[in-house]
Amino acid sequence: MRNRTEFLRGRAEIRAFLSRKWERELDYRLKKELWGFRENRMAVRFEYEWHDASGQWYRSYGNELWEFDEQGLMARRYASINDAPIREDERRVRP
Repeated sequence: MRNRTEFLRGRAEIRAFLSRKWERELDYRLKKELWGFRENRMAVRFEYEWHDASGQWYRSYGNELWEFDEQGLMARRYASINDAPIREDERRVRP
């Protein structure tokens, strides 16, 4: 799996990546919208909002394409992700 500039192999690397991500991206709120699916592939649009330790809020948004193996585990993921700093009063994804 690749996330931006990181290439992850195996569940241990994915767990470590997610731990680092959620230590940095505080109060993470995610919204996904299914665009379509067929056989073992799915396309979604997403946006999530979070803030860093200094209190700066961000909106991360984009599209993801997923492909799953016979066991239902993700085999491939392609994502286009944009990060935009926002003010807290501009948030759209609420708890």
